[in-house]
Amino acid sequence: MVYEKNDPLVSIIIPTYNRANLITKAIDSILTQTYNNYEIIVVNDGSKDNTKEIVENYNEDKIKYYQHEQNKGTAAAINTGIKYSKGDFITFQGSDDIWLPEKLEKEMNIFKKSTEKIGVVYSGYWYFRNNKKRYIPSPKIKTKEGNIHYGLLKGNFVSGLSVIRKICFEKVGLYDENLPNMEDWELYLRISKHFNFRFVDEPLAIAYCTTDSESINYTNNLKSSELILEKHFEYFNKNKELLAINYANLGLYAFLCGEEKKCRKYLKFAIKYNPINFKCLLVYIL
Repeated sequence: MVYEKNDPLVSIIIPTYNRANLITKAIDSILTQTYNNYEIIVVNDGSKDNTKEIVENYNEDKIKYYQHEQNKGTAAAINTGIKYSKGDFITFQGSDDIWLPEKLEKEMNIFKKSTEKIGVVYSGYWYFRNNKKRYIPSPKIKTKEGNIHYGLLKGNFVSGLSVIRKICFEKVGLYDENLPNMEDWELYLRISKHFNFRFVDEPLAIAYCTTDSESINYTNNLKSSELILEKHFEYFNKNKELLAINYANLGLYAFLCGEEKKCRKYLKFAIKYNPINFKCLLVYIL
Protein backbone atom coordinates (compact mmCIF):
# COMPACT_ATOMS: atom_id res chain seq x y z
CA MET A 1 0.00 0.00 0.00
CA VAL A 2 1.31 3.45 -0.91
CA TYR A 3 1.37 5.85 2.03
CA GLU A 4 -1.35 8.47 1.82
CA LYS A 5 -0.97 11.74 3.67
CA ASN A 6 -4.59 11.67 4.79
CA ASP A 7 -4.25 8.24 6.41
CA PRO A 8 -5.09 8.64 10.12
CA LEU A 9 -2.28 7.99 12.58
CA VAL A 10 -2.69 4.70 14.46
CA SER A 11 -1.03 4.23 17.85
CA ILE A 12 0.00 0.60 18.35
CA ILE A 13 0.59 -0.22 22.02
CA ILE A 14 2.68 -3.22 23.06
CA PRO A 15 2.49 -3.95 26.80
CA THR A 16 5.21 -6.43 27.75
CA TYR A 17 6.59 -8.14 30.81
CA ASN A 18 9.65 -10.43 30.66
CA ARG A 19 9.02 -11.32 27.01
CA ALA A 20 12.40 -10.35 25.55
CA ASN A 21 12.53 -13.67 23.72
CA LEU A 22 9.25 -12.96 21.90
CA ILE A 23 8.94 -9.22 21.39
CA THR A 24 11.15 -9.09 18.29
CA LYS A 25 8.67 -11.15 16.26
CA ALA A 26 5.81 -8.95 17.45
CA ILE A 27 7.54 -5.71 16.45
CA ASP A 28 8.78 -7.14 13.14
CA SER A 29 5.22 -8.10 12.18
CA ILE A 30 4.16 -4.47 12.66
CA LEU A 31 7.05 -3.05 10.67
CA THR A 32 5.93 -5.13 7.65
CA GLN A 33 2.37 -3.72 7.68
CA THR A 34 1.02 -2.41 4.38
CA TYR A 35 -0.59 0.49 6.30
CA ASN A 36 2.28 2.84 7.08
CA ASN A 37 1.00 5.72 9.21
CA TYR A 38 1.48 4.39 12.71
CA GLU A 39 3.55 4.75 15.84
CA ILE A 40 4.63 1.85 18.08
CA ILE A 41 4.50 2.44 21.82
CA VAL A 42 6.28 -0.26 23.84
CA VAL A 43 5.45 -0.19 27.55
CA ASN A 44 7.84 -2.32 29.56
CA ASP A 45 5.85 -3.28 32.65
CA GLY A 46 8.75 -3.72 35.06
CA SER A 47 10.57 -6.50 33.17
CA LYS A 48 13.77 -7.92 34.65
CA ASP A 49 15.14 -9.13 31.32
CA ASN A 50 16.80 -7.27 28.41
CA THR A 51 13.59 -6.01 26.78
CA LYS A 52 14.83 -2.40 26.84
CA GLU A 53 18.04 -3.22 24.96
CA ILE A 54 16.17 -5.22 22.31
CA VAL A 55 13.68 -2.41 21.64
CA GLU A 56 16.36 0.30 21.57
CA ASN A 57 18.42 -1.73 19.08
CA TYR A 58 15.75 -1.09 16.44
CA ASN A 59 16.80 2.58 16.19
CA GLU A 60 13.43 3.22 14.53
CA ASP A 61 11.71 6.63 14.75
CA LYS A 62 8.27 4.99 14.77
CA ILE A 63 9.05 3.19 18.04
CA LYS A 64 8.62 4.93 21.41
CA TYR A 65 9.67 3.21 24.62
CA TYR A 66 8.32 3.72 28.15
CA GLN A 67 9.00 1.75 31.29
CA HIS A 68 7.29 1.04 34.60
CA GLU A 69 9.81 0.64 37.41
CA GLN A 70 7.51 -1.98 38.97
CA ASN A 71 5.12 -4.48 37.43
CA LYS A 72 1.61 -2.95 37.46
CA GLY A 73 -0.30 -5.35 35.22
CA THR A 74 -1.45 -5.38 31.60
CA ALA A 75 -4.28 -2.85 32.03
CA ALA A 76 -1.97 -0.29 33.66
CA ALA A 77 0.65 -0.78 30.94
CA ILE A 78 -1.91 -0.26 28.18
CA ASN A 79 -3.27 2.84 29.92
CA THR A 80 0.26 4.28 30.03
CA GLY A 81 0.52 3.69 26.29
CA ILE A 82 -2.83 5.36 25.64
CA LYS A 83 -1.80 8.42 27.65
CA TYR A 84 1.31 8.88 25.51
CA SER A 85 -0.41 8.06 22.21
CA LYS A 86 -0.81 10.67 19.47
CA GLY A 87 -3.09 8.77 17.10
CA ASP A 88 -6.84 9.12 16.66
CA PHE A 89 -6.98 5.31 16.61
CA ILE A 90 -5.58 2.92 19.20
CA THR A 91 -4.71 -0.74 18.77
CA PHE A 92 -2.76 -3.34 20.70
CA GLN A 93 -0.19 -5.99 19.97
CA GLY A 94 0.53 -8.75 22.45
CA SER A 95 4.25 -9.37 22.80
CA ASP A 96 3.60 -13.04 21.94
CA ASP A 97 1.31 -12.31 18.94
CA ILE A 98 2.05 -11.79 15.25
CA TRP A 99 0.16 -9.60 12.79
CA LEU A 100 -0.26 -10.60 9.17
CA PRO A 101 0.86 -7.85 6.73
CA GLU A 102 -2.58 -6.51 5.70
CA LYS A 103 -4.20 -6.50 9.14
CA LEU A 104 -4.05 -2.80 9.83
CA GLU A 105 -4.85 -1.79 6.25
CA LYS A 106 -8.03 -3.89 6.07
CA GLU A 107 -9.29 -2.71 9.45
CA MET A 108 -8.52 0.96 8.79
CA ASN A 109 -10.24 0.79 5.39
CA ILE A 110 -13.47 0.14 7.26
CA PHE A 111 -12.98 3.19 9.48
CA LYS A 112 -12.28 5.36 6.44
CA LYS A 113 -15.73 4.50 5.07
CA SER A 114 -17.58 4.73 8.41
CA THR A 115 -19.03 7.38 10.66
CA GLU A 116 -17.95 7.88 14.26
CA LYS A 117 -20.77 5.54 15.29
CA ILE A 118 -18.36 2.70 14.48
CA GLY A 119 -16.07 2.65 17.51
CA VAL A 120 -14.28 -0.69 17.14
CA VAL A 121 -13.09 -2.78 14.19
CA TYR A 122 -11.73 -6.25 14.86
CA SER A 123 -10.87 -9.34 12.83
CA GLY A 124 -10.51 -13.08 13.10
CA TYR A 125 -7.23 -14.68 14.09
CA TRP A 126 -5.54 -18.05 14.42
CA TYR A 127 -5.12 -19.26 18.00
CA PHE A 128 -2.38 -21.82 18.67
CA ARG A 129 -2.34 -23.93 21.82
CA ASN A 130 -0.67 -27.32 22.37
CA ASN A 131 0.23 -27.50 18.66
CA LYS A 132 -3.43 -27.16 17.68
CA LYS A 133 -4.91 -24.14 15.92
CA ARG A 134 -8.45 -22.83 15.74
CA TYR A 135 -10.12 -19.82 14.20
CA ILE A 136 -11.53 -17.19 16.56
CA PRO A 137 -14.24 -16.00 16.89
CA SER A 138 -16.19 -19.23 16.71
CA PRO A 139 -18.78 -19.64 13.91
CA LYS A 140 -21.30 -20.18 16.74
CA ILE A 141 -21.21 -16.42 17.37
CA LYS A 142 -23.94 -15.20 15.05
CA THR A 143 -23.97 -11.44 15.70
CA LYS A 144 -20.46 -10.06 15.32
CA GLU A 145 -21.27 -6.57 14.04
CA GLY A 146 -23.42 -3.59 14.86
CA ASN A 147 -24.84 -3.35 18.37
CA ILE A 148 -23.21 -6.38 20.03
CA HIS A 149 -23.68 -5.38 23.67
CA TYR A 150 -26.08 -8.25 24.42
CA GLY A 151 -23.76 -10.78 22.78
CA LEU A 152 -20.79 -9.52 24.79
CA LEU A 153 -22.75 -10.01 28.01
CA LYS A 154 -22.60 -13.75 27.26
CA GLY A 155 -18.80 -13.62 27.01
CA ASN A 156 -16.04 -11.96 25.05
CA PHE A 157 -15.49 -12.85 21.40
CA VAL A 158 -13.80 -9.61 20.28
CA SER A 159 -10.06 -9.84 19.85
CA GLY A 160 -7.85 -7.80 22.14
CA LEU A 161 -6.01 -6.85 18.92
CA SER A 162 -8.91 -4.66 17.75
CA VAL A 163 -8.60 -1.07 16.52
CA ILE A 164 -10.49 1.46 18.66
CA ARG A 165 -11.34 5.10 17.99
CA LYS A 166 -9.68 7.24 20.62
CA ILE A 167 -12.98 9.01 21.26
CA CYS A 168 -14.26 5.74 22.75
CA PHE A 169 -11.82 6.14 25.64
CA GLU A 170 -12.87 9.75 26.05
CA LYS A 171 -16.46 8.52 26.33
CA VAL A 172 -16.11 5.48 28.61
CA GLY A 173 -12.69 5.81 30.25
CA LEU A 174 -9.55 3.68 30.13
CA TYR A 175 -8.95 0.03 31.02
CA ASP A 176 -9.95 -1.07 34.52
CA GLU A 177 -6.68 -1.57 36.40
CA ASN A 178 -8.44 -3.50 39.18
CA LEU A 179 -8.79 -6.49 36.86
CA PRO A 180 -5.88 -8.98 36.79
CA ASN A 181 -6.96 -9.97 33.24
CA MET A 182 -10.05 -9.89 30.95
CA GLU A 183 -9.62 -6.10 30.85
CA ASP A 184 -10.46 -6.07 27.13
CA TRP A 185 -13.85 -7.75 27.69
CA GLU A 186 -14.79 -5.27 30.40
CA LEU A 187 -13.78 -2.34 28.17
CA TYR A 188 -15.81 -3.69 25.24
CA LEU A 189 -18.86 -3.98 27.50
CA ARG A 190 -18.61 -0.26 28.21
CA ILE A 191 -17.85 0.76 24.63
CA SER A 192 -20.69 -1.36 23.18
CA LYS A 193 -23.25 0.68 25.13
CA HIS A 194 -22.43 3.71 22.96
CA PHE A 195 -20.72 2.51 19.76
CA ASN A 196 -21.16 -0.16 17.10
CA PHE A 197 -18.56 -2.75 16.12
CA ARG A 198 -17.43 -3.97 12.69
CA PHE A 199 -15.82 -7.33 11.91
CA VAL A 200 -13.35 -8.51 9.24
CA ASP A 201 -14.12 -12.19 8.76
CA GLU A 202 -10.67 -13.50 7.99
CA PRO A 203 -7.60 -14.34 10.09
CA LEU A 204 -5.34 -11.29 10.21
CA ALA A 205 -3.21 -12.23 13.21
CA ILE A 206 -1.73 -15.22 15.00
CA ALA A 207 -1.97 -15.59 18.78
CA TYR A 208 0.06 -18.13 20.71
CA CYS A 209 -0.91 -19.54 24.09
CA THR A 210 2.32 -19.81 26.09
CA THR A 211 2.86 -21.15 29.61
CA ASP A 212 2.53 -17.65 31.07
CA SER A 213 -0.46 -16.55 28.96
CA GLU A 214 -3.14 -14.78 30.99
CA SER A 215 -5.90 -16.70 29.19
CA ILE A 216 -4.97 -19.89 31.07
CA ASN A 217 -4.47 -18.24 34.47
CA TYR A 218 -7.69 -19.61 35.93
CA THR A 219 -7.23 -17.89 39.30
CA ASN A 220 -7.15 -14.51 37.57
CA ASN A 221 -10.00 -15.58 35.26
CA LEU A 222 -12.15 -16.33 38.29
CA LYS A 223 -11.31 -13.07 40.08
CA SER A 224 -11.82 -10.94 36.97
CA SER A 225 -15.12 -12.63 36.07
CA GLU A 226 -16.41 -12.03 39.59
CA LEU A 227 -15.45 -8.35 39.45
CA ILE A 228 -16.96 -7.86 35.97
CA LEU A 229 -20.25 -9.54 36.97
CA GLU A 230 -20.44 -7.30 40.02
CA LYS A 231 -19.53 -4.13 38.12
CA HIS A 232 -22.06 -4.69 35.31
CA PHE A 233 -24.67 -6.64 37.26
CA GLU A 234 -27.51 -4.30 36.29
CA TYR A 235 -27.05 -5.41 32.66
CA PHE A 236 -26.48 -9.11 33.35
CA ASN A 237 -29.53 -9.10 35.63
CA LYS A 238 -31.89 -8.10 32.80
CA ASN A 239 -31.98 -11.66 31.46
CA LYS A 240 -31.92 -15.03 33.25
CA GLU A 241 -30.02 -16.61 30.37
CA LEU A 242 -27.18 -14.12 30.82
CA LEU A 243 -26.98 -14.81 34.54
CA ALA A 244 -27.01 -18.58 33.97
CA ILE A 245 -24.19 -18.38 31.41
CA ASN A 246 -21.97 -16.21 33.56
CA TYR A 247 -22.55 -18.13 36.78
CA ALA A 248 -21.77 -21.34 34.87
CA ASN A 249 -18.49 -19.80 33.69
CA LEU A 250 -17.67 -18.78 37.26
CA GLY A 251 -18.40 -22.32 38.37
CA LEU A 252 -16.05 -23.68 35.73
CA TYR A 253 -13.21 -21.34 36.71
CA ALA A 254 -13.72 -22.19 40.39
CA PHE A 255 -13.58 -25.89 39.50
CA LEU A 256 -10.32 -25.39 37.58
CA CYS A 257 -8.91 -23.48 40.56
CA GLY A 258 -9.87 -26.29 42.94
CA GLU A 259 -12.31 -24.07 44.86
CA GLU A 260 -15.06 -26.60 45.48
CA LYS A 261 -17.33 -24.42 47.62
CA LYS A 262 -17.32 -21.59 45.11
CA CYS A 263 -17.85 -24.04 42.27
CA ARG A 264 -20.99 -25.44 43.95
CA LYS A 265 -22.28 -21.97 44.82
CA TYR A 266 -21.96 -20.63 41.29
CA LEU A 267 -23.35 -23.78 39.68
CA LYS A 268 -26.39 -23.55 41.99
CA PHE A 269 -27.03 -20.06 40.67
CA ALA A 270 -26.56 -21.25 37.08
CA ILE A 271 -29.08 -24.07 37.60
CA LYS A 272 -31.48 -21.69 39.36
CA TYR A 273 -31.58 -19.38 36.33
CA ASN A 274 -31.52 -22.22 33.79
CA PRO A 275 -32.85 -25.47 35.36
CA ILE A 276 -32.47 -27.44 32.11
CA ASN A 277 -28.72 -26.81 31.87
CA PHE A 278 -27.75 -30.48 32.01
CA LYS A 279 -24.04 -29.74 31.81
CA CYS A 280 -24.17 -27.66 35.00
CA LEU A 281 -26.35 -30.29 36.69
CA LEU A 282 -23.87 -33.03 35.85
CA VAL A 283 -20.83 -31.07 37.06
CA TYR A 284 -22.69 -30.09 40.24
CA ILE A 285 -23.60 -33.72 40.97
CA LEU A 286 -20.04 -34.88 40.34
